[in-house]
Amino acid sequence: MTVSAPIVTLIVPGRDIAAFAPAALDSLRAQTESRWRAILIDDGSTDETGAIFDAAAADDRRFTSIRHEASRGLGAARNVGLDQVSTPYLGFLDADDELLPDALARLTGTLAQTGSDFVAGAYVRSRPHGGGYVAGRVQPWVSAATSPERLATTLESHPRAVSNIVAWSKVSRTDFWHDLRFPEGVAYEDQVVAQLMYTRARAFDVIPDVVVRWRLRADGTSITQSKAQLSVLRDYLAALRGGIRVLHEAGAHASVTARLELILAMDLVPLLEIADAHPDPVYAVEVEAFVTELRALPEFADAVPDPAIAAALAW
Repeated sequence: MTVSAPIVTLIVPGRDIAAFAPAALDSLRAQTESRWRAILIDDGSTDETGAIFDAAAADDRRFTSIRHEASRGLGAARNVGLDQVSTPYLGFLDADDELLPDALARLTGTLAQTGSDFVAGAYVRSRPHGGGYVAGRVQPWVSAATSPERLATTLESHPRAVSNIVAWSKVSRTDFWHDLRFPEGVAYEDQVVAQLMYTRARAFDVIPDVVVRWRLRADGTSITQSKAQLSVLRDYLAALRGGIRVLHEAGAHASVTARLELILAMDLVPLLEIADAHPDPVYAVEVEAFVTELRALPEFADAVPDPAIAAALAW
């Protein structure tokens, strides 16, 4: 039997996610576009994650397994994967999330049609429910970034695209990443990279199709569920500042306004609640300093947060 050459590489990092990795790998096996390869990177796990990755690679040559003896962080793991890509397209999947079956067909097919540098799709959150996980609806900020479909667009035409900042909702042309890499040793490493993608692209596509189910773990151990830690807060605020800086340097003022509206509606509310009850007063000081910086931005006066976002955060 002739096996078609892969057209897209998925970089799949994970650390201590043995409970979820089989579902992520099954979501790759279930793709209607079968011309993929996946680089599985075990980032110093202490559980069976590495063994699961090794078994997948032994069973299906589309998988390649790489192990880090000690954790180097998500950014470093993704960068290791980037250096292994030889296909025309590349994307990312965190090993505790799942692709929808038509995700790769839709994403690569769109790029083949348009010639854009990358395409971004919608995503939903999977929350713990009844001993398992259930996927919610597309949230309003995701919809604002991805719906309706816009092909070969730019930030000037679609400034709200920057609300979609996650790495795993996109597929890119591999040559677009020739000088792009993730920051290492910090959390929220994808936010600044996402804004660099939007500002550097000659053109990009957005599609309303849900391509990923993003898991919010029941044990609260994912990085997005750890903002009460002062070190995580600092990385989080640095990522928000860095993303705004990238947009400012590109002259994308309408996109800065869009980011401010989302930060005010979605990010600041829970941070202020944590700060109010946090035992370390430094936490509140750093949040307040960030608020002061936002208020000093020239786009702040034009930022009007959508009240529907606060309501949507409950699901």
